Amino acid sequence: MKQFFLTILCCCSVSVVADTHVSNSYVAPLIADFDQYFAGQLTQHDIPGGAYAIVQGNRIIATAGFGVRQQGSIEPVDPYTVFRIASVSKTFAGGLAGILAAEGHFSWDDKLVDYLPGFSFKTKRYNQQLKLAHLLSQSTGVMPNAYDNLIEANLPLESILPQFSKIDPLCPPGQCYGYQNVLFSLIEPVIEQSTGKSYAELMQERIFTPLQLPTASVGLDGFFSTENRAMPHVRARGKWHDVEVAESYYRFSPAAGINASAIDLGYWLIAQLGHNQAVFPDELLQQLTGKRVKTRRDLRRKEWRRYLTDAHYALGWRVYQFGQDELIYHGGWVKGYRAEIAYSREHQLGLVMLINAESNMINELGTYFWSGMLTAIRQQQTADASETDFSTVQD
Repeated sequence: MKQFFLTILCCCSVSVVADTHVSNSYVAPLIADFDQYFAGQLTQHDIPGGAYAIVQGNRIIATAGFGVRQQGSIEPVDPYTVFRIASVSKTFAGGLAGILAAEGHFSWDDKLVDYLPGFSFKTKRYNQQLKLAHLLSQSTGVMPNAYDNLIEANLPLESILPQFSKIDPLCPPGQCYGYQNVLFSLIEPVIEQSTGKSYAELMQERIFTPLQLPTASVGLDGFFSTENRAMPHVRARGKWHDVEVAESYYRFSPAAGINASAIDLGYWLIAQLGHNQAVFPDELLQQLTGKRVKTRRDLRRKEWRRYLTDAHYALGWRVYQFGQDELIYHGGWVKGYRAEIAYSREHQLGLVMLINAESNMINELGTYFWSGMLTAIRQQQTADASETDFSTVQD
């Protein structure tokens, strides 16, 4: 397979490795355009570093790293540089839980209290209504981001859980959307009780190893175990400043505890596109991305709102109607990092982006890629159909 290596100089060196034999010739110039746009946006917004990977079918067709791992450093970001992926971790939690549920370790319809009998809402009848599927579909009915402030105050799960006995869901479980981190992460004790293994151990055994993700890990220790890691940056006094890695959300692994590189997430996308049936068969992928609850707030997201006509949450994934096309999506944001992953199963195309700064610029990058790429695909399909019709008439 012929590949090329391209070096571009802006404020720093950029390396791109791309497959010159992409399945559709019209995709290649769009990838080159996106590469320039990605580099330009990072420069314009003074982002210390970032990386992306584009997947088509069963291959990573382009990947690049830009900038530096830490402000003031000369260590470059490359496609193997590890970032915190924040809430993109939820897609892995859904995948692992789906594998284990399919094997009969537990059922999506099991009640949470069967595994955590000490858990309770203020009104006890809601306890019997809360099922495992509600946790991963963000349909517990509880007010959004309940007790995230306690996560950020570095309280452990066992100190936060009793707080739920003071509140009730805003609607019965399964009836409305409310994004959660604490409740979402309760899938971890369920998994550990039903298998007898730790969440991190199972993630390695059932996902990282079989999908051959070379640098993915779980937790703070996993992050610091690699030298090629991107450090976090926050904005203060008009500039980006590096900060210490916050441990808080690492205590809630299903919600935000995974570390990965653009390469890791490229292979993760390949599996989601259906090209690793031994781990993620089509039936399981359809279950994980089946619409569970409407997420109307997503329709008002800046940059995305002009494209989205419908939005739902599935099991660890968001499902967006992006014009004529369905996108499976998730974003991530934790102190000093942003991440975004999305794919179109129909068009066999996926994109992942990682930056080591808390910038909304990542939304512009995502919509730029998908609006341009999906428009080009539709135009090409129309042109191909016209050629077919003309050939039929001539024959």
